[in-house]
Amino acid sequence: MGYEAILVFFIAGVFLVVLANFLSNLISHKSENPAKKEPYECGIETIGPTWVQFKVGYYLFAILFLLFDIEIAFLVPWAVVFKEIGTVALVEILIFLFILGLGLAYAWKKRALKWE
Repeated sequence: MGYEAILVFFIAGVFLVVLANFLSNLISHKSENPAKKEPYECGIETIGPTWVQFKVGYYLFAILFLLFDIEIAFLVPWAVVFKEIGTVALVEILIFLFILGLGLAYAWKKRALKWE
């Protein structure tokens, strides 16, 4: 098996996604009722324009949070097998944390962590 199998899976995946979207558009009920555009169980009516711009800093802060939050997803399995692997695991995690620390230092230098 070579790249042909990967190509077949890719084509099958694209075909299934396109087919699912086509069938959902074909079968779904379309309604242009004005009540459809009302807020549904999500609080009070908005006052003023609802399409407002957010500062890019919020998104940057959120992405940095996700980056360092996902780090825990890598640290937990490492902690589980640490005793079995020993010193090699310690060296690997120190390299991982060093690279992560470089990313944190870069974000700090660029003032990405400053909430303004």
